[in-house]
Amino acid sequence: MLLDVRYLHISYGDIEAVRGVNFHLEEGELVSIIGANGAGKTSILQSIMGIVAAREGTVTFDGQEISSLASHERARIGIRMVPERSRIFPRLTVYENLLVGAYRLRKRIDVEKRAAWLYSVFPVLEERSNQLGQTLSGGEQQQLAIARALISEPKLLLVDEVSMGLMPKLVDEVFEVLSQLNKEHGLSILLVEQNVVASLAISARGYVLETGACVMQGEAAELADDPRVKEVYLGH
Repeated sequence: MLLDVRYLHISYGDIEAVRGVNFHLEEGELVSIIGANGAGKTSILQSIMGIVAAREGTVTFDGQEISSLASHERARIGIRMVPERSRIFPRLTVYENLLVGAYRLRKRIDVEKRAAWLYSVFPVLEERSNQLGQTLSGGEQQQLAIARALISEPKLLLVDEVSMGLMPKLVDEVFEVLSQLNKEHGLSILLVEQNVVASLAISARGYVLETGACVMQGEAAELADDPRVKEVYLGH
């Protein structure tokens, strides 16, 4: 088991955003946490990354309990996060954005070799390598955010609302990239999404979050076909 989250509680003042959530992810899996806006999905990712402190619970990564580690220490042991709305550096070039992802790594990587591999996965980034990030389209910026996270060769990629603000065609392209990274390159991915159809379509398993609590879990295909999921999230 690569990631094991137990009894996670997250609060903001008197507001309990996440209430006793349990889930896990095996190495090489793509797992989705789905739910409406405000369900607590982003808080869970930020807690795994160490950005938000958990009130209770444990996070175990690759056999190590990491709840006390700072964000940069979690990044160094192989966890990287793609934040919602990409959040690239707009005044840096595409290539410079990629270099930021490799900043202050403990392990040595061949940055040029890694960048070449990323360009093979994201051809448009090679075409735009000398352009400023702010000149890219929304879909291209999202691809750059994913590539920036991947240059450090992470063991686990956390992806936050990758479809937010994108046109449907671009959503399909970005999800296809995530599926390719998982299936062809074995990358472990934890995806949180409001886009239930797209996320479950590329996932092995899923968890359904409502008001901070996990109310359903199972194989992605089974969840997509569940009448409760269809009624609440798919409008069927």
